[in-house]
Amino acid sequence: MIHLQCQLIRLSTRTINILSKKITYRHKNAEKLSLDTGPRQMIAVNEETSARYEAGQLILVDKPLHWTSFDVVRKIRGMLRIKKVGHAGTLDPLATGLLVVCTGKFTKKINEYMAAEKTYTGTITLGAVTPTYDLESTPIDEKDIGFVTPELLNEKKQLFEGAILQFPPIYSAIKKEGVALYELARRGEEVELKARPITIHEFELTEILLPFVHFKVVCSTGTYIRSLAHDLGQAVGCGAYLSSLRRTKIGALDVADAVSMEQFIESIRDQAAS
Repeated sequence: MIHLQCQLIRLSTRTINILSKKITYRHKNAEKLSLDTGPRQMIAVNEETSARYEAGQLILVDKPLHWTSFDVVRKIRGMLRIKKVGHAGTLDPLATGLLVVCTGKFTKKINEYMAAEKTYTGTITLGAVTPTYDLESTPIDEKDIGFVTPELLNEKKQLFEGAILQFPPIYSAIKKEGVALYELARRGEEVELKARPITIHEFELTEILLPFVHFKVVCSTGTYIRSLAHDLGQAVGCGAYLSSLRRTKIGALDVADAVSMEQFIESIRDQAAS
């Protein structure tokens, strides 16, 4: 088991310039949103339903592709017309899967759910990198992967198992003096990142179809799978980025028990009509 050294890293001017030009995800991908994420389509929620969610409910949502986690919260808040709605752990817009949404008094349990270990599946693409470490930005610095073998990949992935230190992506919501790092990058300001302790309980390469590597990861809270993909590419020597991601578990909660946003909206409509 190898532990990464704790150090500060400084972003290149090239990366900062790329990110400073990046427009918001919602504006860039508005046409890809499969559902209206705003509260404009009002549903006449009955008092019993509203009171039940106001008192406190746990909603397991299978977050759609291209939605932000806040899109889900905003949609549910607008439909139910209650103020206390929150989620337990952000999923990036290009990720799908389990999003734990709490309402009313259940919002007090958010930190408990956020502290639980997470399980993800997804795909890493070898042979290039992106500034965001995923497909929110365009792949650059393409490299030959002819030398890459399953044996090499399995050897290098062991560097990231157990307790390690991980540098988060510059395009992340981590805050420095109250300002998100991605906002600093967009402004063209110099940004320093500090490695943070995480634990990778399990990192399995489930299928290797180069340049694609399918994986399963079980990890502690605070882990960035985008960074894991990037770091694996650096260790192998050909670059890599996260090309798909799905969260399947948060602690004992499973995406198999979650509902789609369409199903949740329809259930609220049915309750309103009854």
